[in-house]
Amino acid sequence: MFQYLNEHTEELVAIRVTGKLDQHDYASLIPEFENKIRQYGKINLYWEMVDFTGWQPEGLLEDLQFDARHADDYKKIAMVGDERWEEWMTKLMKPFSSAEIKYFDLLEREQALSWIQEKRL
Repeated sequence: MFQYLNEHTEELVAIRVTGKLDQHDYASLIPEFENKIRQYGKINLYWEMVDFTGWQPEGLLEDLQFDARHADDYKKIAMVGDERWEEWMTKLMKPFSSAEIKYFDLLEREQALSWIQEKRL
């Protein structure tokens, strides 16, 4: 399951994920991502994981297909969590995207939000 955060504005997709993501979550998420990509070109992603346990098989398939189509449509990605596997997952993402990708611990949430929202010259 997911929820949009207050910081979800303009070219920033800011969401908190919990539990397991499934195809129904992606049926809502994908149109929002694609709309922002159409509107702004490259976007930023703040992905906060709280008690996140991964994906249902159908959700994982949706995620992988979306990521393959849009790997170069991100400027920056902030992955925020508190599990070792979430940090590893972040490292695995880097070779497949041109985005600047950083992992932050949940205790560094404010730092992650500042980083993802800072504008480049």
